[in-house]
Amino acid sequence: MGVSAAGKSSVAESLAGILGVPWRDADALHPPQNIAKMARGRPLTDADRWSWLDAVGRELGAGSMGEGPVMACSALRRAYRDRLREHAPTALFVHLTGPPELLAARAAARKGHYMPPSLLPSQLAVLEPLEPDEAGVTIDVTPPVAEIAAAAAAWIRHHVGDDV
Repeated sequence: MGVSAAGKSSVAESLAGILGVPWRDADALHPPQNIAKMARGRPLTDADRWSWLDAVGRELGAGSMGEGPVMACSALRRAYRDRLREHAPTALFVHLTGPPELLAARAAARKGHYMPPSLLPSQLAVLEPLEPDEAGVTIDVTPPVAEIAAAAAAWIRHHVGDDV
């Protein structure tokens, strides 16, 4: 989880490789109207997100603990993570975070992504970090992707067991 340009897709792919499970980018589950709205530089509302979060949650819930999938998903607010847990109660969250300047530079450097860098401030404004009662870990995105994924895998294995 995390804001745009935190590296969710890159880390999810690497993490899934380490764990030997499939991964999916939740962006692929957005309805076309959500993608079009973001492409126009307009942030999504909660009403825009609910059906998308349900689709993401159903995919997560179809897997079982230790079998994935790893899902790259913003899950910015507690309410969104709660919605995901309605479908996937054992979901674990890896919150990717970093300095706003780094995130802005990454967003500006991306080519061909529908999410314009202008939406990063709105995402940072609504971001609610993991709360102590949520199963998850926060990891800084400054190191290389492989190090971030290895740290996430170590936390998951510690949390779930070495079967993963």
